[in-house]
Amino acid sequence: MATKKLNIKDKYRLLTRDLDWEFSYQDRKDAFPFEEFEGIKITDWSKWEDPFRLTMDAYWKYQSEKEKKLYAIFDAFAQNNGQLNVSDPRYVNAIKLFLTAVTPLEYQAYQGYAHVGRQFGGIGARIASQMQSIDELRHVQTQIHAMSHYNKHFDGFQDWSHMHDRVWYLSVPKSFFEDARSAGPFEFLLAISFSFEYVLTNLLFVPFMSGAAHNGDMATVTFGFSAQSDEARHMTLGLEIIKFLLEQHEDNLPIVQKWIDKWFWRGTRLLSIVGMMMDYMLPNKVMSWKEAWEMYFEEAGGALFKDLSRYGIRMPKYSEVIEKEKEHVSHQAWWIFYNFGHAAGFHTWIPSDEELDWLSEKYPDTFDKYYRPRWELAKKMEAEGKRFYSTGLPQLCQVCQVPMTFTEMDKDPGQISYREAMHEGERYHMCSDGCHDIFCEEPEKYVQAWLPVHQILQGNCGGPDLEQVLSDYYRMNVGADNMDFKGSPDEQRWNQWKGMA
Repeated sequence: MATKKLNIKDKYRLLTRDLDWEFSYQDRKDAFPFEEFEGIKITDWSKWEDPFRLTMDAYWKYQSEKEKKLYAIFDAFAQNNGQLNVSDPRYVNAIKLFLTAVTPLEYQAYQGYAHVGRQFGGIGARIASQMQSIDELRHVQTQIHAMSHYNKHFDGFQDWSHMHDRVWYLSVPKSFFEDARSAGPFEFLLAISFSFEYVLTNLLFVPFMSGAAHNGDMATVTFGFSAQSDEARHMTLGLEIIKFLLEQHEDNLPIVQKWIDKWFWRGTRLLSIVGMMMDYMLPNKVMSWKEAWEMYFEEAGGALFKDLSRYGIRMPKYSEVIEKEKEHVSHQAWWIFYNFGHAAGFHTWIPSDEELDWLSEKYPDTFDKYYRPRWELAKKMEAEGKRFYSTGLPQLCQVCQVPMTFTEMDKDPGQISYREAMHEGERYHMCSDGCHDIFCEEPEKYVQAWLPVHQILQGNCGGPDLEQVLSDYYRMNVGADNMDFKGSPDEQRWNQWKGMA
């Protein structure tokens, strides 16, 4: 009798699910000790679905084909002096920010998925985490290789990993992932796979890759496209985990909703850096942060949460605050860096008159009222030789670690937003109701936060003055990596190259 040919679903089951085994001399709960301590209840791991049904042999085949094409373009970019084709040397500062703030997060994701993949009793979740872990490691490598060409010609690309661990503003993305990795395995998946990869990832990767394309950076565009098929799988995993948890047991709903509220807020605080990049750092702009937020969250995210409402999930808490914040956050973030440009690992500048007009057009209700007068005053002071720098150190939020200069969106956008909470006789400061709620839910976790400003003031960061902190602790090339773009070594080299062309 002829053997019946297996269909794809049965073949995938045999190559993945049937590789699992039952424990003969150990209790299953002892083998997976983290599976229950968050309160999540799993009744049937076999209900976990993998929409892509990708086996390891197919995975390596697809990835190797992408690698061949990717590195061929990298080589061509380097051989043709691709750095001379970018729209403006100011653009390179966005890549410096990406390398020091985002690329290390890919490595944190690689480590995180490798860890939590071991914690799940279900083989489906373990295989999904394993593949995403490998994806994230690949993204780290391709991003480093893409940007290594710029390192030969511009300042500020050296020691990116060292800087990520130590530089004050990079504690914002670093603390985001460390918060997720120090949570339980299910919260990690919801934080990264759902809240970040599914709900918010388009607000990170689309602006960066579209911005790169509009500004002639084909190396960055290429690694972005190469990562997109991986990101499609990651987004699918994010949606699968949320539906899986909600369908397993009704007691999971309040836990999942609490995590959605927390990680939505933490993610939006992190993305303020992206908004600043879109509105201020791209010479050729793609769209405003406000437009991106409306497209990728209010429209796409609104449809998602409408779909999830049948499970009892509502929109994330404080989403209405973020809807108002989209008018302000990019301007306030760039003003922070302009004030502290002497302590940043990239250059800052005042927007040109054309860029100010563009911002007025994109933010007709707020920019001219709140922010244009500020930039015009800064321009006047700089022309008089009184370029403004903040000489003090900013107060930081205990949770998101953003300098507390964002304002009250619900009440008065001209008033600094400030919250506080007491824990065991100590007073802690937060930038918003969202961060205040997160702190009060887990104060024992957030009182341990490593806040750069506190560490500098305690003398733990290289020396008693700022120059020693920058040179000895951050390893910045003072005067080259940081301060104003105008007159910087980056601008001087660019003008020399163009003069030779």
